[in-house]
Amino acid sequence: MSKKFKIKKGDKVTVITGRDKGKKGEVLRVVRDDDRVVVQGVNIVKRHTRPTASTPGGIVEQEAPLHISNVAHIDPKSDQPTRVGFRVEEGGRKVRVSKRSGEAIDI
Repeated sequence: MSKKFKIKKGDKVTVITGRDKGKKGEVLRVVRDDDRVVVQGVNIVKRHTRPTASTPGGIVEQEAPLHISNVAHIDPKSDQPTRVGFRVEEGGRKVRVSKRSGEAIDI
């Protein structure tokens, strides 16, 4: 059974610790096996790639995965980091909500 995280692809998050503390971005990928996320424009590394038929090769800058504990959701109301809870709405739909404002977190 795979792990379940409160952070999903497409969520707006902020980095709360480390070299890129304070940077904000969108989650591009969630790596469940390693408890990591790839955030757009955060944790940029230089990768030396060999030329292939489709790419010329050279030094490429790309996002590296961050540990999921180093990022936090952004509250839709106050634009601050927040924790996430769950609420069941009418009709039985379960939604993620911001603990800071109580606002629903939508993708």
